[in-house]
Amino acid sequence: MACNSSTCQSNSGCYNREEEPISSKSSDSNQQSLCVKCKVNEPVSGTSDDGRFCRECFRSNLYGKFKLAVTSNAMITPSDNLLVAFSGGSSSRVVLQFVHEMQQRAQKNFDASKDRSLPVFGVGVTFIDESAYHQSVPSCEIDKAIEEIRSMISNLAPPAKQLHVVPIESVFSLDSLDGRERLKTLVDSVSDATGKEDLLLYLRMLVLQKVASENGYNRLVLGLCTSRIACHVITATVKGQGYSLPADIQYVDARWEIPVVLPLRDCLTLELKMLCHLDGLKTLEFSNGACSGINGLVSSFVKLLQEENPSRECTIVRTAGKLTPFHFNRIPELNDSNVPLATRRRQKRFNLKPSESISSESFCPLCFSPLSKSDLLSFSSCQNYDILDAASCSSCRFQIFPKDPSSMEHFLSILPQPLLARAKNCSNGNHSSLRKQIQDCLLSDSEDET
Repeated sequence: MACNSSTCQSNSGCYNREEEPISSKSSDSNQQSLCVKCKVNEPVSGTSDDGRFCRECFRSNLYGKFKLAVTSNAMITPSDNLLVAFSGGSSSRVVLQFVHEMQQRAQKNFDASKDRSLPVFGVGVTFIDESAYHQSVPSCEIDKAIEEIRSMISNLAPPAKQLHVVPIESVFSLDSLDGRERLKTLVDSVSDATGKEDLLLYLRMLVLQKVASENGYNRLVLGLCTSRIACHVITATVKGQGYSLPADIQYVDARWEIPVVLPLRDCLTLELKMLCHLDGLKTLEFSNGACSGINGLVSSFVKLLQEENPSRECTIVRTAGKLTPFHFNRIPELNDSNVPLATRRRQKRFNLKPSESISSESFCPLCFSPLSKSDLLSFSSCQNYDILDAASCSSCRFQIFPKDPSSMEHFLSILPQPLLARAKNCSNGNHSSLRKQIQDCLLSDSEDET
């Protein structure tokens, strides 16, 4: 409406101040409807960033998180041979795609260079078939899934990648039928629901290590993301595994024979699913049944927290990341000339020093978690140092091992041989480590007890 004020100096009709912000609000609305990065395209909806990025910038941002984790922690070098653990979910599908794209770029640089001094790292893929235990999944569905995985791998552009399809019962190193029966007997002997799930997880890692070792791979790439790690932080705390928690949530875990790397550690499940949707990356879902123990309860709890506050998972992981890592999680030293420049810069930026780590040489033979002093003292009170439960962590003893001592002998007899061999080595190592830790408290032969 026109202004009737006698003091108005305008020669033309002006408008009420209440109507003035309309155009500016419209302009602000247009600004907010554009990608915050490129300021050109419309943002995508359904992401954890509340539609802040367009499709291209969203993908670039997600790949940037992956690339920063890889370069800052020296996960991949030109001479490496990587084995990507593929489960069919969005996390493993994205990590395979990103590793493939990085390999493609390395191949183009290799072809374009004159001296070709830097080789291109190799990539293999492995799928662990768990149908031996999850018998609710029809065999025809597993066969179809394996064929789809083969198609995914073969459709990737060169360099070619070998696919290893390995049944989980191969950890027993027996023929297929005996291995399936032994696996089912072993898992069914665990009465605790959480213990069953954890035992399958440990067996899966043993198989992955076996595949990597037997086929010449020197890095194992897992698709664990922020969402999965956030759940693990809480479950480990509930299970009494707080001491070993820092070992499982770092970018690099070199306690294994084949080091494990987590390049998607800074990515959310919601982001990974969105990328699969936007890029048309096919994923596979297996109906193995919902987790009924602590793992399932925590997963539902964290999912609820994330719905109420989209940054909750990141907060959990960031808080847990302040825990002091172990020596096998330590980034290479600054004075190492073989360490990439990006890694050395990150160390300087965050003031990471070699001394800022926990040294531990004692591991649980079952879950391979670092043992605390309380676990070692419990081990020292046992008279038989060759028994598996004597050298294991308190969580495994409580959730996996049978409560009845008379059943222990049968339980030990059906365990995979690699676990028994590791238990023997760990028992010797634990005993030696324990003696070093309490050396000052021991009496020498010449000293009197009084």
